[in-house]
Amino acid sequence: MSHIFQFSINDVADDSSKGFTITPELSIFAVKKDGLLYVYHNRCPHLGIELEWQEDQFLDSENALIQCCTHGALFIIDSGECVAGPCVGDSLQALPFSMDGNTVNVDIALLQA
Repeated sequence: MSHIFQFSINDVADDSSKGFTITPELSIFAVKKDGLLYVYHNRCPHLGIELEWQEDQFLDSENALIQCCTHGALFIIDSGECVAGPCVGDSLQALPFSMDGNTVNVDIALLQA
């Protein structure tokens, strides 16, 4: 399996989120906030489950924080740090990425170890 996962920056609307399935057991998500992109492993640090409550719905009702659907944990978008819920102080796993035009190249090597 490749260590790079690619998607188009245009797949993620501003102030929204988008999930991507790499394998049935491995997924990531991206959030675009104020024109900046953030990419995380789709896994809550509390229970190790996926975060979204509906397809591509990773944000709270105000699109201000990432929210886990199971226990309502809230995470800061730009750092992944949990600021409310059962995993306060823990963080989502941010994934390194690079841009090549509109293509986002996400390094998923750490997730495949």
